[in-house]
Amino acid sequence: MFENLSERLEKSFKILKGEGKITEVNVAETLKDVRRALLDADVSFKVAKDFCDRVKTKAIGTGVLTAVKPQQMMVKIVHDELTEFMGSEASDINIKGNPAVVLVAGLNGSGKTTFSGKLALHLKRKGIKVMLAACDTFRPAAIDQLKTLAEQIQVPVFSIEGEKDPIKVAKAAISQGGQQGYSVIIVDTAGRLTVDQELMDEIRAMNEAVKPTEALFVVDAMTGQDAVASALAFNDAIDYDGVVITKLDGDTRGGAALSIKAVTGKPIKFVSTGEKMEALDQFHPSRIADRILGMGDVVSLVEKAQQAVDEKEMRETRKKLARNQFNLNDFYNQIQQVRKMGDIKDLASMIPGMGKAVKDVDIDNDKAFKSTEAIYHSMTPYEREHPEAINGSRRRRIAAGSGTSVEEVNKLLKQFEGSRKMMKMAVDGSLAQRLKNFRG
Repeated sequence: MFENLSERLEKSFKILKGEGKITEVNVAETLKDVRRALLDADVSFKVAKDFCDRVKTKAIGTGVLTAVKPQQMMVKIVHDELTEFMGSEASDINIKGNPAVVLVAGLNGSGKTTFSGKLALHLKRKGIKVMLAACDTFRPAAIDQLKTLAEQIQVPVFSIEGEKDPIKVAKAAISQGGQQGYSVIIVDTAGRLTVDQELMDEIRAMNEAVKPTEALFVVDAMTGQDAVASALAFNDAIDYDGVVITKLDGDTRGGAALSIKAVTGKPIKFVSTGEKMEALDQFHPSRIADRILGMGDVVSLVEKAQQAVDEKEMRETRKKLARNQFNLNDFYNQIQQVRKMGDIKDLASMIPGMGKAVKDVDIDNDKAFKSTEAIYHSMTPYEREHPEAINGSRRRRIAAGSGTSVEEVNKLLKQFEGSRKMMKMAVDGSLAQRLKNFRG
């Protein structure tokens, strides 16, 4: 996400390296490079110019503290302005209603249907009873796609076989959902390949008919400035409440995320960064600014970890570690929890300084865990519970059964042992600290 923009901005700030103070000359030179970086990221010329003008106004004459270098001060100013441009604060969706209705709109291919499923899972995890309404009666197989996604996350879908009027489907879904005690109805609407009058009339009629509590416009980040144009058109039609940007993990330059709020005035509420149903994040402007400037995003990383980790299972793991009973079954369960967190490359980029390091590294999530899973499944239940019993002949058998090598089996067992030792030290340290506090 934003790798190219991050790299270009980093080079821009190097102009100030070694400078004793911020001056009009070195600021102008730095911002010239910043403007080019933004334009290359597909930010509109007007937005890029306005952004640089605001940074210049803040930077000129800024007194640099003794402990802060001009380069660091400029990074701080750009960070603050990026945050401001993208909306300052995270914006929640409004799901107050009986039931609340969330209207999902956008062009074909933008990821509306997939987002509808992701949003349903996001709300379900918060303990909210949610139903999906299959109202895309225009695109072939759209209803089947929504049902497939809903089956994965175990959320019901309302549809009417053979009904071509999406408004009838939506109204019936809201009525039935309300009667059955659902708190939120997510209405997945039809799109077109491009903005046209038929689509605008249809989405306007749907909006007026269902009177949504929240209307969200879904846009594909890879469409660049076209995303901004379609955002304006949909806003004219339904005056939506917020924007969802999808495919931020793809070959995107990030211009849509930087431009949409500045152009439409509407907040970005969610970003989607992968195909998995868990790959949906609330949009936090400050955190995105951190990532653009190569500072990582540790807060989001911790939040993802908290969502993926089963607290009950974690308590059991602590007990096992304390009794020295942590085995390969527990290790395997932890690996599965890491997989739930999302794309490894995206997770690594959230660690400060790691974004640049993994930029050109091709990481296949499934491939990365494939050999580990094959080795684990080639072990007997006894071996998983008693890894110390895995001797040379057992290792050869496990390698042959998993289609891997003895070296790979040895590597996995070494990783397991290292993980067990580190976790044991963490648990022992925590217990020692608690004992010390108790005695104190």
